[in-house]
Amino acid sequence: MKRNTNYDNLEQSYLFSIIGKKVNEYKKQNPDKKIIRLGIGDVTKPLCPSVINAMHKAVDEMGVQETFRGYGPEQGYDFLRTAVQNYYKNFSVNLDLPEIFISDGAKSDLGNILDLFDKNNTVLVPDPVYPVYVDTNIMAGRVVKFVNAKVENNFLPMPDNNVKADIIYICSPNNPTGAAYNREQLKEWVKYSLKNGAVILYDAAYEAFIEDNTIPHSIFEIEGAKNCAIEFCSLSKTAGFTGTRCGYTIVPETIGKLNKMWVRRQTTKFNGVPYIVQRGAEAVFTEQGQKEIKINIDYYKKNAKIISDTLAELGIWHVGGKHSPYIWLKCPNNMKSWEFFDYLLNNAQVVGTPGVGFGINGEGFFRLTSFGSYENTLEAMERFKKLF
Repeated sequence: MKRNTNYDNLEQSYLFSIIGKKVNEYKKQNPDKKIIRLGIGDVTKPLCPSVINAMHKAVDEMGVQETFRGYGPEQGYDFLRTAVQNYYKNFSVNLDLPEIFISDGAKSDLGNILDLFDKNNTVLVPDPVYPVYVDTNIMAGRVVKFVNAKVENNFLPMPDNNVKADIIYICSPNNPTGAAYNREQLKEWVKYSLKNGAVILYDAAYEAFIEDNTIPHSIFEIEGAKNCAIEFCSLSKTAGFTGTRCGYTIVPETIGKLNKMWVRRQTTKFNGVPYIVQRGAEAVFTEQGQKEIKINIDYYKKNAKIISDTLAELGIWHVGGKHSPYIWLKCPNNMKSWEFFDYLLNNAQVVGTPGVGFGINGEGFFRLTSFGSYENTLEAMERFKKLF
């Protein structure tokens, strides 16, 4: 037996364990202090009533012989695929059902899709970056190149024709920075991808937070994208499915053999998302479901605006806060990421995420999220005002 030694090349991710340790030590020494957490990347609002009702009904069906279901189709039930298909029509994107695959979340498929690609492909990712993009490719032994996201480009790097890449990761609106590409910028990435014979792996997990039509909800709104892009989306942030697990991946039939390869991969290695969960997901796309999830999304967006407006008032440079639940700020007084973390914890009892944990270019930056309560967000920003 020879193990996969590529795992030896992985960075040991201690980011959130270090955060937890620091917070716990502070709490022991200061038990009377109220700590406000704005670093969480998990939703906090519950599933909406339409989803709960649909899942209850599905549970009842599973207890009756006539409506019981065993193994479902690996690609997802047609009732949910059709719901996704109709949702995309809102953005003038036409999909065929065979292009839509139901998954247990974008994270899984972003890693699993790599089964389709040769290990010698070169991968291009932005820095700072969602760690899954990098780690899954290191596990497979691929060469990973970085494109620099920084203040000068508002953390929205553009393609460099001098750099050759085969697989390109784009997340827009972005995690961790909250920055979002407009149509013209995405056109350049599609043009670059077609020129180089590359594939774009487009993470649209936060598309529901987009506020106007200047920012595409889908890469397939861009002409030519169906010839070079695969799109991943999730109901985690859209509808609170972080613990329920459901998402979808779009693999166009026009992107060579990849669609048929993905069908083969899924039917071999995946047994599909549970029927009960898929019925809940279907309810998200109903007229009533869309109204209900918008209430929760608007709640998080209100928090994001409070954070963004406060930082603007204090003259702290940042991106995000619009089109996104994340706010990416430059640490005041040229502090390093961990230095600012300690300063905030000790002087304001507010917890965020040090930007350096997402890559070298994250040093000196800090991520806040809008997934806390309105009251805590308001209080945290009042504490910011007293500090800065």
